[in-house]
Amino acid sequence: MILACQNIVKSFGTNEVIRNASFHIEEREKVALIGINGAGKSTLLKIIIGEFSADQGEVILSKGKTIGYLAQHQELSGHLTIYEEVLTAKQELVEMEQQIRTLERQMKACNQEELEQLLSAYTRLLHTFELMNGYAYRSEVTGVLKGLGFAENEFNKQVESLSGGQKTRVALGKLLLTKPDIILLDEPTNHLDMDSIAWLETYLLNYSGAVLIVSHDRYFLDRVITKVVEIDNGKVTSFDGNYSSYSQKKAMLREAAYHAWFNQQQEIRHQEEVITKLRSFNREKSIRRAESREKMLDKMEILEKPTEVRSDMRIHLEPRITSGNDVLKAEHLSKSFPGQLLFDDLNFEIKRGERIALIGNNGTGKTTILKILNGVIQPDFGSFSLGSRVQIGYYDQEHQVLHMEKTIFQEISDEYPYLTNTEIRNVLAAFLFTNDDVFQPIHTLSGGERGRISLVKLMLSNANFLILDEPTNHLDIVSKEILEEALCDYTGTILYVSHDRYFINRTATRILELTNKNLVNYIGNYDYYLEKKEELTKIYAPAVSDSTAGITDTDVSLSKLDWKAQKEEQARQRKKENDLKKIEQRIEELEHRDNQIDEEMNRPEIATNVAECVKLSNEKASIASELETLYEKWETLAE
Repeated sequence: MILACQNIVKSFGTNEVIRNASFHIEEREKVALIGINGAGKSTLLKIIIGEFSADQGEVILSKGKTIGYLAQHQELSGHLTIYEEVLTAKQELVEMEQQIRTLERQMKACNQEELEQLLSAYTRLLHTFELMNGYAYRSEVTGVLKGLGFAENEFNKQVESLSGGQKTRVALGKLLLTKPDIILLDEPTNHLDMDSIAWLETYLLNYSGAVLIVSHDRYFLDRVITKVVEIDNGKVTSFDGNYSSYSQKKAMLREAAYHAWFNQQQEIRHQEEVITKLRSFNREKSIRRAESREKMLDKMEILEKPTEVRSDMRIHLEPRITSGNDVLKAEHLSKSFPGQLLFDDLNFEIKRGERIALIGNNGTGKTTILKILNGVIQPDFGSFSLGSRVQIGYYDQEHQVLHMEKTIFQEISDEYPYLTNTEIRNVLAAFLFTNDDVFQPIHTLSGGERGRISLVKLMLSNANFLILDEPTNHLDIVSKEILEEALCDYTGTILYVSHDRYFINRTATRILELTNKNLVNYIGNYDYYLEKKEELTKIYAPAVSDSTAGITDTDVSLSKLDWKAQKEEQARQRKKENDLKKIEQRIEELEHRDNQIDEEMNRPEIATNVAECVKLSNEKASIASELETLYEKWETLAE
């Protein structure tokens, strides 16, 4: 065991956030800390590192073990570059290397007696340097920075000039390189693109220490963790397994707890009715019996009502009018900014009912495409057209049309007067606004909270083509699942940008990846994308090497296969795979029947029946002929 929390209690005023929390973490164990927004996850992390003090209980860290912590927001400052800032994590090796260089210079200019002393010190220092992997520490820093999404030409940027998300990545890089015995990570994937998240997954899986992670990225948790610690209404419970395993167990436990509570409530009501009836008889014997039952009720340990996933807390989306089958067609779209070509000659179509995820690394131009389609910015070249009766609903956290003077409740009720108060409260609750939260003025909300209000308004609109930019940002897991169900049931069309791979896997029917300034089409969800990514990227969006950087626009255009060709090729490939399976199934059936015929013909009653023998012989010949044809087809398809 490396870390243990024993009976931790923490309250803020009258609000008890954590009560009697106990759990432990073993060495090398990867653990997720799960709970809805406001459950107390970040508070518990801060208690563990000593930033907050617990009202009761204690945190025990094994003797001699080190702990590292990454908060959600970083306030890095100073004039160091990105590389220099992360290099400070290896300060001990930097100083050791400087001492080695100093000793080397001193040995060149000393007498024999001094040389022996210096050489002895030099040998010891060099041995320690080698044991600490000193010769590789600079390449290790470079590898971590690249893994977290920094290009080499960004290494010399000053930390003070970085965005909040970039500072968080720098802080994460420093933390990983210090290699503490246990790492506490609070939403580490928030500012990472998909490649960086995949890199971090691999890093943590191979990490020699223990990890405690707060994250809403379910795909990430499924890959990395082996245990879940859940905070639910202040109560802490541990579950073995990854997130999906926890989710299944939690649903079963919740249902069992609810039934137990419900049955107990029925029993209590029944006993109260019996007591009332017995007292109404107003006889000494009946009153004693009533008192006996009251004592029994007083001794009963009353079960707490479990939190339940409310069936009424769901969003139902339905377009007011149905669009035509052709929703959008984009042709030859190109866009660049000074010194940077984002994409060139993009061609794609969107049909009614599709749910398309637009993915790609940060800075490739995904949000730019959404803005072009919504008319916020213009493409350099190319055009797009909408189909008949298409009505766009656009969610962009940078362009929120909200009335700052209104409360949250007024913002929704004024826009949608036909909704009842209960309906408004239910949809707001799904997006984390409950109780008196709904009466907060919008101008007092954070950027993330305003984004959630904009998402509520979009969900309630009757648009039949939703364009969403990172819709799951600032949502907890329950709210993400509510949104997923709503989008999966939606009969309109959806195009969205997201880094949430679990969300993509649940909702996408098609994926468009923006890579190497081109689009690659995948007809399937995120798992299908991972399976085909390497193969299809090589075909449709190969990386342009430096030696080919001078190729003309005409050459590039001619070398590209457009979106239709991609789709047709993938459809042909999938048909071929299906045909192959059908042929294998038919061959198996025929070979089984052929063996049956042999067995039948060996039976005495069949062998002496000439007519039956002829019939079976003809069937056997027919099978042999069909098998010959199928074997040839199988060989052709298999090649």
